[in-house]
Amino acid sequence: MSKSEGFFKQVYQVAKKIPYGRVTSYGAIANYLGTPKSARMVGWAMNASHNDSEVPAHRVVNRVGLLSGKHHFEGTNLMQQLLESEGVIVKEYKVQDFETLFWDPMKELR
Repeated sequence: MSKSEGFFKQVYQVAKKIPYGRVTSYGAIANYLGTPKSARMVGWAMNASHNDSEVPAHRVVNRVGLLSGKHHFEGTNLMQQLLESEGVIVKEYKVQDFETLFWDPMKELR
């Protein structure tokens, strides 16, 4: 297993714990894993996760709630549709009430 495969696996383990109707950020996952400068790698992991239906990649957004990974989902607005099906309100590709819906693994998983 390569170093990136091991990292991706760790990212997926955290992402699978994001509760229904909640969101987190790439940076929050990176911070939790002890690699605060690797938010971009978390994004790469989310993009590579589309073959694993157990990874809720749609629940991972950027640090201000923008659906920055939306173009990696098949179909038109699929990331937004998945979030909205969980009750998350999205306007102009941004999660509304982001602070309330934000799930911080540093607080929730320790």
